[in-house]
This record gives sequence, structure tokens and C-alpha cells, in this order.
Amino acid sequence: MKNMDYYIRSEQNVYENIIRSRKDLLQKVIQMEKVDYQAIVIFATGSSSNAAFAAQLYMSDKLAIPVYVGEPSTAGNYMLHLNKNTLYIAISQGGHSYSTIHLVKEIERQGGIVFTLTSDLRSPIAKESTRAIDLGMGLEEMPYVTLGYSATILMLNLMALELALLQEKILEEEYQAEIAELKKITAHLPQVTEKSAAWVDEHTQELMEAERVFFIGYGAAYGVAREGETKVTETIRITSFGKELEEYMHGPYIGLSERDYIIFLEPQGLLEDRAEKLKQFLQGHVKKIRTIYADAGGENADDLLLGMRTAELLTPLFMTIPVHLLSFEISKKKGINLEVSAFPEFDKITKSKI
Repeated sequence: MKNMDYYIRSEQNVYENIIRSRKDLLQKVIQMEKVDYQAIVIFATGSSSNAAFAAQLYMSDKLAIPVYVGEPSTAGNYMLHLNKNTLYIAISQGGHSYSTIHLVKEIERQGGIVFTLTSDLRSPIAKESTRAIDLGMGLEEMPYVTLGYSATILMLNLMALELALLQEKILEEEYQAEIAELKKITAHLPQVTEKSAAWVDEHTQELMEAERVFFIGYGAAYGVAREGETKVTETIRITSFGKELEEYMHGPYIGLSERDYIIFLEPQGLLEDRAEKLKQFLQGHVKKIRTIYADAGGENADDLLLGMRTAELLTPLFMTIPVHLLSFEISKKKGINLEVSAFPEFDKITKSKI
């Protein structure tokens, strides 16, 4: 089985393929009869949900409409009130999520328009969807997905660009400029990966000793923080939380411990000064505070500077790489075999996967 490191280092090739093939992959979107939607709702769970939060603000910015992220189970069981002016998107990277499959079936039964993003067009969810879209990444063997998360962000961003072009909310010149920026980020991924790997290696001992990890992000980096919670919990199997900046400042900080390991995810955007104020407070109470910067900045030698200058809302396309690498490397150092299910009876009992 290919491991997480393999898939993390495959992101550049996959990004290149997705960008190059975007018109073919998104053909069903481009050929839509109705394009003047007034809102988008994305349904997903787990890493797919984290990816949706990471792409949400970029999509909303380009389309100039609200974009929401919802839980498929909650919507399907309690709150599915379809609106003809709302476009629905469902994400299941592997294509086996019970709650997402159930929701897609229900939306289509009620006559709603839902596009389903998946890496497997032969999966149960693809068979239930009349508008399945291939993520363009092949099948990811490792259950703790990294490549699928990143490819989902890119596909959602590209979907927003294609819709914005169709709706004439952006002109061809801006569209091409955005594509060029995505290509620039893609070209920089190997450097991001090497810097991240070196940082994880330098901080291995303190990461091994961490008992509770907080990832704090704002804006699009909130999706990265959520993914940090998911991956550290799944792989290192210690307590981990992914918090939005203001969310952490309204309650969770009261339960802090000096032994907490706090990682700020800094896209260097609108709320950077606000994040610095929180760091200033935490420095009086917590020993291990580290920051992952999208570009440069900071005076702390323990911080990670990824050296990528780009728009704030595009930073999740590369800022999750160090998060994924630390999850893989520390779990390996702890002797956790990620190829063996921690609880093989779980899916048999819960039927969470079809």
C-alpha cells in the first residue's frame, strides 16, 4: 500500500493534471443550462468537509454569492429544504460514505441539482448521482487521505472559476490570471514539501511528547486547522483540535494548559494582527507555540516559513502539506501502523461506509 508520504509528494503531478484537464473534468458544470444560482451548499464529512471549508471563501469571493458547508446526515434527516436557486455539491472522495450517498439520492429524488465529487466513478455514490465529477487524481489507497483532500480544494476552486466565467462575474483575462496563479502554486509545491519535511524533522522530539495539539486558523486556513485536527487524531491518536481564531478566543482558551502544543496557521491575510494578539497572550501561559506562515514573517526560529506569496484564499492549496507530513512522520516514529485499521469492527457495526 502506498503511504501518506507518497501521496503528499504526488500533489504537484496531480495538480498539473487537474489544471490541464479542468475543462474535461468539469464538462457537466460548464454545460449546465441554469447558471445563475444565488447560493451554493456543499455537503461533506471528515477530510472532505475540511477541504470544503478550505475552498469555501475562495468560491464565495469569485462567485459573489454565499457558499455554505453542511453535514449530510443533519441535512438529509432533519433539514433538507431544497431551493431551486441553490446549487448543491456533495463530496465523497472514496465514494462510500453512507450519509452522503443517502443525501445525494434524496436531493435527486426531490428534483434538486447536485454535483458529486469523487475519486472513483465506479463507487456507490457515483452510481447514485447523475452528475458525478471525477476528482482527477486516481484512487488513493491510504484511508487517511491527503491527496484527496488537496485535490478536492483545487477542484472546488476551479469549479468556482468556471461558474464565475459562465455567469460573466469574471472576464477571460481574470480567469486566465487565476489559472496562472494556480500553476505558480503548483510549481512551488516541491519546495514547500522539503521545507515542511525539514521542519518536522527538527521538531520531532517535541511533537512526539505532545499530549494535546491545537491548530488555530482564520479565513480559508480554518479548513487547514480542521484538517489538522482530523489527521493528528486519526494518525498520531492523541487529543487534537482545529479551531477558528475567534472561536478559540471565545471559551476554549480558558481550558489551556502550559503543556498544550499550539500551531497557528497563518495565511498572512486580514486577521494576522488579531492572531498576533492571541499569540502574545498565549506566550505567558503555553511553552510550545509554533506558527506556519504561508510566506515569510515571524522572529521565532521554531516557526515554519513556506515562502509562497499568493492570495490569502489560495493558501490551503499548500499550507496543509506540513500538517499532513507531521501526522505521517510522528505516527511512524510512534510505531503506529496506518495500514492496519485501528478498529476493524467499526464499519461492520455502524455501516458508516457502503
